[in-house]
Amino acid sequence: MRAVDIIRAKRDGQPLSPEAIDTFVRGVSTGAWPDYQIAALLMAIVLRGMTAEETALLTRAMVTSGDRVDLSSLPGIKVGKHSTGGVGDKVSIVLAPLAAACGVIVPKMSGRGLGHTGGTLDKLESIPGFRTALSLEEFLAALAENGCAIMGQTANIAPADKKLYALRDVTATIESIPLISASVMSKKLAEGSDALVLDVKCGHGAFMKSIDEARALARSLVAIGTSAGVRTEALITRMDAPLGRAVGNALEIRECLDTLRGRGPAELTELVVRLATRMMRLAGQATTDDEAAARAREALASGAALARFGRLVARQGGDASLVDDARVLPQARARTPVPAPCSGVVLAMDAEKVGRASMLLGAGRERADAPIDHAAGIVLEVAPGDDVRAGAPLMVLHHNDAPALEEARALAAAAVTIGDHPPVPPPLILDWIHA
Repeated sequence: MRAVDIIRAKRDGQPLSPEAIDTFVRGVSTGAWPDYQIAALLMAIVLRGMTAEETALLTRAMVTSGDRVDLSSLPGIKVGKHSTGGVGDKVSIVLAPLAAACGVIVPKMSGRGLGHTGGTLDKLESIPGFRTALSLEEFLAALAENGCAIMGQTANIAPADKKLYALRDVTATIESIPLISASVMSKKLAEGSDALVLDVKCGHGAFMKSIDEARALARSLVAIGTSAGVRTEALITRMDAPLGRAVGNALEIRECLDTLRGRGPAELTELVVRLATRMMRLAGQATTDDEAAARAREALASGAALARFGRLVARQGGDASLVDDARVLPQARARTPVPAPCSGVVLAMDAEKVGRASMLLGAGRERADAPIDHAAGIVLEVAPGDDVRAGAPLMVLHHNDAPALEEARALAAAAVTIGDHPPVPPPLILDWIHA
């Protein structure tokens, strides 16, 4: 089939045939389709949409465009996890060793941060020596030994997605539920898990701003996983304010350590326990949610989850002494407080603005190949619902060479809304989508 005929068909609102979708994905993978034709079809998909069947076919073609990890040598039900991304979202770094300490094998392929959202790989690479570029053989060995491993996507896992993601980022074709669904699920299905728990973020700091958008994406993801024979479910979680108190790579690792010691922020701990509960249920490691949640909390309180994290770090070449002394992590040379302009109650904290301010300090990147400062970021001193007095710090900016410091400070200050009456705290878990 000719590329121009496939583009025309979608432009005119026609569903694409399996042959057309296979031709497109093969053309992307081999380079037979030039960027301008790929971009043209992406824009047609954004404008015209795709049916559930088309989205499943696109996902399947992207999976088969590369390698698929074979985890059959490992015992039991392997359970993967994926988040659609948010500000301060360090859940995977706590969740993988926690679930592993509770008997679940957790294979995790993660990505890097882009824009105002952080990336799990960047956070882990703030640990001296930590390796995320594992071979599949190393990945399997780490899972067999420790029950969890976190690595970057290899060049041969869903290679079509790498090209499509890069083009979507620069052609205003990110916000498409079929394209997001195929991108996420092609990588997760290639990861080889038997079951999958998804954390779909919703709010100011997420790609999905409204609950309706988040539900539509969650249902699409769950349908794709279920049709592929992977038991899949999704929690829709709130991302209006940052998750936890730390935003930025090394700063978030410190907060992960606190959480693994059972002393983390309440909302972060609640979310991690809820996700671990569902992972245990899917893996057959608990018969009720209450039993699973109690086991997760005990693994945090006893130090079992922290010990498992230390083994994960050591197994992947990192300095595991950070479990006892977090001073091995990089620290910024300067700290700049952002004072409250008036006294009152914190009504809201805009996660996207905090994420963008952190990025301006050097903690994030605009381009996937740009360097980052692992020590840079923001520590929040208050959260929505807290009382604050004029002049007291709302947050503290951690930075080294930050030419955009003043812009970051202004943006951080604008993220906080102060009023007279405490807000009604919204729930952290907004919905649960399952087959």
